[in-house]
Formats: sequence, structure tokens, C-alpha cells
Amino acid sequence: MYKILPYFEHFNGKIDGASTILISEMYQYNFLKKRGEQNCYTIIKKDGEHHCTLSYFVGVDWVVENEIALYVAPKLNKSTGETDYLKMLFTALKHPDIAIHTDELFEIKFEAPYIEISQQQDLLTPLLIVQFLRVTQQIVRKGLKKSYYKVTKNLQSKVKGKVMVGPTIKHNVLKNKPLHTFCSYEEFGVSGLENRLLKKALMFVQQYLPSLKITHSTEYALTLLNYIIPGFGAVNEDIKLAEVKHSKINSFYKEYTEATSLARLILKRFGYNITNAHQTQVVKTPPFWIDMSKLFELYVFGLLKDRFRDVSMINYQFGNRGSKLDFILNSTQFKMVVDAKYKTKYRNGVDHLDIRQVSGYARLEKVYSALDIQEGILIDCLIIYPDQENGLVELPTDLKGTAIKDYVGVYKVGVKLPILDIL
Repeated sequence: MYKILPYFEHFNGKIDGASTILISEMYQYNFLKKRGEQNCYTIIKKDGEHHCTLSYFVGVDWVVENEIALYVAPKLNKSTGETDYLKMLFTALKHPDIAIHTDELFEIKFEAPYIEISQQQDLLTPLLIVQFLRVTQQIVRKGLKKSYYKVTKNLQSKVKGKVMVGPTIKHNVLKNKPLHTFCSYEEFGVSGLENRLLKKALMFVQQYLPSLKITHSTEYALTLLNYIIPGFGAVNEDIKLAEVKHSKINSFYKEYTEATSLARLILKRFGYNITNAHQTQVVKTPPFWIDMSKLFELYVFGLLKDRFRDVSMINYQFGNRGSKLDFILNSTQFKMVVDAKYKTKYRNGVDHLDIRQVSGYARLEKVYSALDIQEGILIDCLIIYPDQENGLVELPTDLKGTAIKDYVGVYKVGVKLPILDIL
């Protein structure tokens, strides 16, 4: 049986009880998504002992395959409870246009051996499901896409489309049913390939959710599911995944791209077997990593949208090539560059490299043009960071309430992240 090392994010210290398994001088894994060089974990041997350094990634992965695994839970520091990462995701995804920015949020290694963990440690499945339900809700609100799709039926006293000779002989002629004919033809309606794929994934989600114990998060997901299911009542769930390899999505139905991608991940997560969706106390999961800094960025995006309702006021991932900044805020009251930093040091200090970075963004010609500010005028900068002790649940009315010492026009705001209630 393999060993699992449980830690919280940002851990930095000695590893106990694994010296006989960890024989190499260094173990390391880098997040594959394109957000720069980012280490999920680094284990280095010092003075005969192995020391582990974690950053802002949470998840579970093999350090030595089939021998020792690493589990990292979302928690900023020892004095606070475990971060409710799902509630952070809710805050972001209640704004439909944020969903398209989640492609770099997580990474799943389906090809690696699965790791057995407790249901409470399964961070991946709830995240996939919540994201899937939010996008599918938008589809139901807009109305399901209609398209032509193939149908095979045993028709009585009529022929339609192409006659299926083999099935007709086998099921009708040999069974003395001369008035019946198997026919293959096209119909126009909501039972197209994409909708059938979504319906199939919804059936898995419906089996999984009742046994998921994540308090208010589960209730919220069940509410979403109860809203969505009736919208798919007329959709057939019979489908082979190979049938939906490539599909052209009309720009009016842009949510389908994200929804079908998540549906495939959910079905793959459960091994395409719906009995695996009946949860037990122990689950098997593929190794995965969730980028908490990206999630915090999306959480801040949601808070900004809550505070500034006009879509045109906030520009996300503005810039090009190597000069992409988090947000540009362009309201009647504030014209500033906003950066989300998933670092606790801003509660009592600053990171001067971060300030140089955000100040450099504020000097870009494109930023001056977007904010319609004359060159030579100093553009304000705002850093939003997590603060579990004195942070705010919502963004304040005055974003310039706390200036960063020794800098002109640079401000900071601490926000409190939701904490998981363990019943």
C-alpha cells in the first residue's frame, strides 16, 4: 500500500516518515498550463533529510508512482479554516462571461494510476461539476440548440428515409411482423449530439450529488441541477463519445464549447460507468492540480463585477504578448490598473517586485489609450490580496482607502476568502 503525505498549500518544511521511499536528491512537478514557470511542489534532500516546498497549488499527485503520493489542501495559514474553494468559484461563475477564463484553472492526469483518497479530500470532482452546472444553466436559460440528428425506428405501416434491411428481416420478417420496417432518417429537434452528451453527464451528476457532503455548496449545486434537468427532458441520453469528436458551434450557442468539454471530463472522471458516481467514503481519483492563484484571480474578477455592474468598466487579461495585466478598471470614479495577488504578505508588508510590475503595466501606451488618459498623468494602481483576519467580504466603496507606503498612487485592498464549514 502506498503512503500519502497530507499538507496545506504554502507548506515549507521537513517530510517525516518517508526517507526509505524518497531516495532521489530532488522531486519536482511544474504546472503544465501556460502561466509561466510554476512549481506545484519541490522536494529537496538536505543534510540527509527531505524538505518539501509548496506554493499555491492544491490537489493530489504521485511523488513516486504507486509508492508515495502528495495531497495538498486549500488553506492559507494555520490560524484559519480550510478555504471554501467552491464558494470562490460560485462567486466568479455567477457572471456568465467569466466561465470562458477557466481553462487554466486545473490540470488532470488521466493517464497516471489513480490515487485512493477520502471523499472529503476529493477537490476535483465538485469543481468540475459546479463549473459544468453553471455553464449548462446558461444553456437552459437561452434555450437548447436544435439541429438535425439521425434516428432509427421500427415504423409501422410506413417507410421513412433509409430502410434498414438487416434489422427489418431479423426483428420483423422472421417474427411475422410484416407491417413493421426499421428505418433510418433525420429529425430536427433538441436531441442533437451535443445535447445528448450534456444529458449523459447530467445523469452522472444527478447520481453523484446526493452523497456529496459539502453543506451549502451541495445545496447550491442541487438547486442548479433541479433547474437544468427539466430543460433536458426531451433529450435522449444515448450517445457514444466518439460521435462528438468534432462539432461546429454557432456563436449564439458559445456556451456549448465549454459545456461539452466539461461533460467529457466528468464522464472520463467516472470511467464512463455510472455506478462509479455512487459515492463512498473512499474514492479513486486521477492525479490533479488546481491553481489557487488563478481561482483567486477569477474570484476577484467576480467581486469587481459585483461592485461595478457595467460590463464595459472592467477589462480582464488586458494587453498582448508578455505584457498581460489582470484588470483595467474604467469607471466614472476609478481609472486604474488592478492586480490580484494571492499572497498573504500584503497584510503587514509589500512585495516591491509586484509593485514594480503593476506600475510597469500602468505605463503601457495601450493602457493610457483604454482609459482615455493623457500621457504624463500618473495612473493609479490597486493590489487586491487575501486577508483572512481583517479582510472585507465585498470590495469597499473607496478603493483608495489604504495607500501603500513610500509609493505614489499605489493602493491595496484585502478581501476575506470563504471558509469551509465542516459539520
